[in-house]
Amino acid sequence: MGRYRVRSASEQLVPDFLLPDLGEGLTEAEIVAWRVQVGDIVAIDQMVVEVETAKAVVEVPVPFAGRVTVLHAAAGEMLTVGLPLISVESANATTERPTSDPRLRARTFVEPAVVTPDATPMDDASGSVLIGYGTSSSTRRRRPRSHTGPNSVHADVTSPASPASSDRSNTRIAVVSPLVRRLARDAGLELRGLSGSGPEGLITRGDVQQAISANEGSADPVLKTPALRAAPISDNVARIPIRGFRKTVADKLSRSRREIPEATVWVDVDASGLIDLRRALNSDPARTKIGLLALLSRFTILGLRRYPELNARIEGDEILMGSQVNLGFAAQTDRGLMVPVIHAANKQSVEELSASFADRTTHARDGNLTAAELTGGTFTINNYGVFGVDGSAAIINHPEVAILGIGRIIPRPWIVEGEVQARPITELTLAFDHRVCDGGVAGGFLRFVADCVESPAHALRYL
Repeated sequence: MGRYRVRSASEQLVPDFLLPDLGEGLTEAEIVAWRVQVGDIVAIDQMVVEVETAKAVVEVPVPFAGRVTVLHAAAGEMLTVGLPLISVESANATTERPTSDPRLRARTFVEPAVVTPDATPMDDASGSVLIGYGTSSSTRRRRPRSHTGPNSVHADVTSPASPASSDRSNTRIAVVSPLVRRLARDAGLELRGLSGSGPEGLITRGDVQQAISANEGSADPVLKTPALRAAPISDNVARIPIRGFRKTVADKLSRSRREIPEATVWVDVDASGLIDLRRALNSDPARTKIGLLALLSRFTILGLRRYPELNARIEGDEILMGSQVNLGFAAQTDRGLMVPVIHAANKQSVEELSASFADRTTHARDGNLTAAELTGGTFTINNYGVFGVDGSAAIINHPEVAILGIGRIIPRPWIVEGEVQARPITELTLAFDHRVCDGGVAGGFLRFVADCVESPAHALRYL
């Protein structure tokens, strides 16, 4: 359970809780915000820090109980998995040897021998699951939550009373989501100077944005740490580090362009049948409202059943194909473009798909997606029509082999039975990996989906 430091030959070991493996092969994380300070008393499974990985914002619990002696990284710093995160002195530890610099003392540690259960400074085992840290059958403690509205999150939990934690400067400020806290931090905004407009004083994204706008070009003391802003190169240029989630997206897109010999095919489609079908399905107020993307996804899944080569991934020198469709979709968020994944989408009805899209989109924008919800996709769909564009040569989501996009639906001249009529027209675009299939497969798949959009009754023959 972590690494142990020796204070002296006669004193107890003091555990360093190492940054755990957060899954999906992630090797580092950025410290977003600490929930405790040096001197606070913490309990087993208490959430002590928020970290941002390349996948999501994660709350990390500590598996030790006792007094916090060292925080090994400051907010904004990157920390590698396996390095010390926080040091906790056992509540029954003997009095430490006096020293003038406790942080220097905490940095002096030796590599441990094998740690046995009776050497662990716990009264109960941790119930929180962390890769590399065990669990037990003891009841897991959960932090109390205070739900004050549909958009509110849990009330912040402070550690047990101590001289350090009782001071207001160590009290956690309640915000709607970690993304709001990050927005304030990136702008150098001190949350303690704001009055929240949300329930029970909860600070919302609007509060932060209003404060940032009000302080643009001013020396307001609310901007506590201007150094947190991107360091300017000149009056008109700023240097913004590419790291965390931004770096992961950049690496994946660059690798896609480097490795995949992609080709793109597209077709204009009369969406009258699609719109009529959606209107009919949503005419019953008792049923779940169906979105156009959910209908297009059902047609896409039917198309992948006929053309399974496109429902695949490339790993090394192998093409991995399966019958299960793990459908990814592009979602625009404050952190940039994210691709949540609906696993086993082929087993969901159109109503379930519509609900899954709404749920994943909300979690993506709130920064609450798990690593599992962002990985494992076998095909991606993208509605770039929401940006007011007609078409796009999209980049394939590596290591998948294809991505389908739909543009905006607008009235255009269309020939119907020899006459020109105004029809709601959209453009479907398919980018595919030419190593996996040729134009015949790609064209056949796209034409099948287009036929379903133009005449949804066409899809009924394949259900």
